[in-house]
Amino acid sequence: MAINFLYPDYEVIRNYDRCIACRVCERQCANEVHQYDPDTGRMTADESKCVNCHRCVSLCPTRALKIVKTDHTFKENANWSGQTIQEVYRQAGSGGVLLSSMGNPKEYPVYWDKILINASQVTNPSIDPLREPMETRVYLGKKPEGIERDKNGKIINNLTPQLKLNTPIMFSAMSYGSISYNAHASLARAAEQLGIYYNTGEGGLHKDFYQYGPNTIVQVASGRFGVYKDYLEAGAAIEIKMGQGAKPGIGGHLPGAKVGEDVSKTRMIPLHSDAISPAPHHDIYSIEDLRQLVFSLKEATEYKKPIIVKIAAVHNVAAIASGVARSGADIIAIDGFRGGTGAAPTRIRDNVGIPIELALASVDQRLRDEGIRDQVSVVVGGSIRSSADVVKAIALGADACYIATSALLALGCHLCRSCQSGKCNWGIATQRPDLVRRLNPDIGSERLINLITAWDHEIKEMMGGMGINSIEALKGNRLMLRGIGLGDRELSILGIKHAGE
Repeated sequence: MAINFLYPDYEVIRNYDRCIACRVCERQCANEVHQYDPDTGRMTADESKCVNCHRCVSLCPTRALKIVKTDHTFKENANWSGQTIQEVYRQAGSGGVLLSSMGNPKEYPVYWDKILINASQVTNPSIDPLREPMETRVYLGKKPEGIERDKNGKIINNLTPQLKLNTPIMFSAMSYGSISYNAHASLARAAEQLGIYYNTGEGGLHKDFYQYGPNTIVQVASGRFGVYKDYLEAGAAIEIKMGQGAKPGIGGHLPGAKVGEDVSKTRMIPLHSDAISPAPHHDIYSIEDLRQLVFSLKEATEYKKPIIVKIAAVHNVAAIASGVARSGADIIAIDGFRGGTGAAPTRIRDNVGIPIELALASVDQRLRDEGIRDQVSVVVGGSIRSSADVVKAIALGADACYIATSALLALGCHLCRSCQSGKCNWGIATQRPDLVRRLNPDIGSERLINLITAWDHEIKEMMGGMGINSIEALKGNRLMLRGIGLGDRELSILGIKHAGE
């Protein structure tokens, strides 16, 4: 008998006084955790397969189920945690690299939670957003150095192409293949209704979604999957993906099991083949090389679309952003180390990169110091969890924020962190037709619209409380922020004062 060193992470607790053996849990679980035993007339569970996605718990008609973290423990050791021991066992058994989904779960500081927002009292009256106009509209792109007029004194439009957002939030890059057709449909429809943008990720654009082009950002990654002339012309902007927060310095990998017929056509790769994008763009090894691609894409689209360059938040991110701003890019997107992903090497996800709060502050300050802040817009992502995070990001210097995990949660994601398996029980990170059908795009888009609408209201309330009536007045206004529980060095990088000062 083989030795099994791994005890299940979760236990299925079933109340047999409530369970009616309706077998809903069995039908709904793509991981085959639940089975019906005809001899006893009872439901049983193979807990070793449970990922704690809560699908069975949510749909049990009698609330007979709950999933709990196992209380099985290893002998106490401050250096060797139970998780670390289990990871060694897994690699000793498989000889493979550990893969994980979603963002970094480690207990590193979350700086958003250590930053407080200032408010007006008496001398600087607050603004009531219900009675006075509040401007949350944002334009992303290079801004002119000054106003130009013709000989008759009329203003000359010298604006380069801009992205107009009704609120400073966009849906971040999630590729078709990594997430389902219905998830993409939900994002696209919501973006159109909200007057914002969603990002295709590095998987091309399904032919059905070309109709949402005016609200679409198309991505060009190292693998060039699905990239051709019509694709580039379809979107409102083009994003060059140099890196992402969950796996800086690492390329992408979509397992062949997720490459069905539609994904194969969209990505222009063989059916059921692994889609592996290399870590570097093999034609980019310097800012000069990046500049060539930026202007090649501008040339290909007749200079009608802004070009975004997406980079991961790493230790020299300010210098990198300075180079990107000089490459001709119109927008820089920076992705922090808590950014989500469909699959990443666990060691990379948990140990590489830096927090988006520190990266944003250092980039904004560097660009201001060099006098080039208006030459490029800055968009940040990587665990933007609420409207308060958006407000804090803009006050630290961002023009707008990308959200992805928050959007997936709105669609029903339970962060079970098994996206790489393709067995998403909520129809999001899967290509299995029976599972994809579980996500209704009509309901999904409505929930996304509700989320962003609610955040927009809250942003206006917080701005009003500060005595600010526009996003432009909030941008880079670090006087509106105070730190709590932070050291002098952290406060210096963030460019904010401690609470009480």
